[in-house]
Amino acid sequence: MKSSILVINCGSSSLKFALIDTASHQAILTGLAEKLGLEQGQISFKHAGQKDSQTLSEANHAAAMHAIIARLRELDLLDSVKAVGHRVVHGGEHFKASAVIDDTVIAEIEKCAKLAPLHNPAHLLGIRTAMQQFPGLPQVAVFDTAFHQSMPQQAYLYAVPMQLYREHGVRRYGFHGTSYRFVTGEAARLLNKPLEDTAFVCAHLGNGASAAAIKGGKSVDTTMGLTPLEGLVMGTRSGDIDPGIFGYLASELGLDVNGVTDLLNKKSGLLGLSELSSDCRELEDAAMAGKPEAILALDIFSYRLAKHIAALTVALGRLDGVLFTGGIGENSSYLRARVIKQLGFLGLQLDEAANEQCIRGKAGRITTADSVPALVINTDEELMIALDTAQLAGLSV
Repeated sequence: MKSSILVINCGSSSLKFALIDTASHQAILTGLAEKLGLEQGQISFKHAGQKDSQTLSEANHAAAMHAIIARLRELDLLDSVKAVGHRVVHGGEHFKASAVIDDTVIAEIEKCAKLAPLHNPAHLLGIRTAMQQFPGLPQVAVFDTAFHQSMPQQAYLYAVPMQLYREHGVRRYGFHGTSYRFVTGEAARLLNKPLEDTAFVCAHLGNGASAAAIKGGKSVDTTMGLTPLEGLVMGTRSGDIDPGIFGYLASELGLDVNGVTDLLNKKSGLLGLSELSSDCRELEDAAMAGKPEAILALDIFSYRLAKHIAALTVALGRLDGVLFTGGIGENSSYLRARVIKQLGFLGLQLDEAANEQCIRGKAGRITTADSVPALVINTDEELMIALDTAQLAGLSV
């Protein structure tokens, strides 16, 4: 019987999963449950190149997990599951690495919920559901923030009273760490360099987006902070903003702190700038059609990203490569081109033909041979979670 790891990435209204073979590291079965908590939840599966979907009996996480188990049993894969790995966005300062889940770990994840209110409560729901459905199996939490615990104080402390850090954990934590771990390892391999002797700036670009300076395989600075709101322009998030806007909008619009926070998290970014969409693909189509509001939104996105990439090189001392990953990073040749063309002073020169080819799963170098490398790398967070889970569960990989 094969040995496999079930990877769970639980959101407030979704549950993404993958069954990873511990020997081949390949995904055997993947799927996504959506619209959980709404009237009609659905779950889709992909196995052996075939896709199908079904309506859930109830639109909740427990029903989604029941559907996953039923499909595993139907495919004679249920007994192969030897452990369950969970993505957890925020581990605070407590978790510097992945951890086997027990009551103490759950309590610490709960403590961090106030730092990631959109994420950690959903992860806890997924953990508790999986523990009910897979009693006796090792369960492992893999934290987005753990990778960034190597940042020095000068990178993670805010210039606010130190009491806020000591007593309330107010500091920069960073996110997308699991993706950065995978991508930097792949980049070192592709460039034939020891990971310990690399200096990369990596941009993970999706609806949530961040960039990080990674030296010798360790994070030394990143753009996201206490929460996933800081840093780059994102789909619906503002990124960096003058904190004085809270008082100003409270006065001008009659909003409380929660109202302003909601506006910056859900109504800003590409959506707020364009007043069209938060989806990069739709905005690129609109920009190609000459719509000025879409062009402006994408110009601001690419300018802010280029500016952050340049700033992050300060933490590295040199630049061995710029890495693009995530849904936008792996597929938007338009935005990659705009970013690289603004970074010529750092030694980057775009290879336009190579850049256009790197979409829909094709990865590779997108700069000229005499340029500082820029690479498109397809991330695999599920594999990283599975590998951590297998190791902590004592399974051979």
